[in-house]
Amino acid sequence: MYKTKFTLILFIFLFSCSNDDEIVLLDNIQGSITNLHAPQTGGMGQPIGGDFTKFSFETGSTTTSETNWDIAFRGTMIIVNGGEKIGTNDEPERTGTSAIGIVDGTFDMITTSEGSGFKQDFSGNPAIPTGSGKGWYNYSGPPTFVITPIPGKILVVKTGKKTYAKMEILSYYENAPSNPNFMRDKSRYYSFNYTYNPNIGDYNLE
Repeated sequence: MYKTKFTLILFIFLFSCSNDDEIVLLDNIQGSITNLHAPQTGGMGQPIGGDFTKFSFETGSTTTSETNWDIAFRGTMIIVNGGEKIGTNDEPERTGTSAIGIVDGTFDMITTSEGSGFKQDFSGNPAIPTGSGKGWYNYSGPPTFVITPIPGKILVVKTGKKTYAKMEILSYYENAPSNPNFMRDKSRYYSFNYTYNPNIGDYNLE
């Protein structure tokens, strides 16, 4: 009788501990950003400079923090808080271990961060290549002079906290016009959709 009661108590204790230790995953966060301003100085043959606009997927907003940011924008350049300075003017220090990759597919098709070819910035080699057709955008040149996101190019980010996000850039112009006109529409205003998984080490991006 004593042995039976002891076994029952032990079973209840172990079952209770198992329930207490059960891991509950947080839901993925679906976000949309409109008119993230990424100004720059120079251009047109002059040295490019100016501060980068930093963004945190954890907060879903821009930040002026020197350490708590994931990616940053200036003009058409996107940098990541991991690696080292590329060598352009006015870059922030890389204080984190974030990495970024470009994956081919539609936004909804990309359901995992695995196999995303993550890279960090290094001297002379940005993780996201710059120039028309090399990274996230195409530049039409004359006579239209328009920058448009390349369809099917999704950016996947591994943050310094080992969480993951994906983003699809929709427009480079203020208020995301469907047919931007460089004479009328202000450029360097990013609009993008993103999915952020707040669970550390979880690759799911559905």
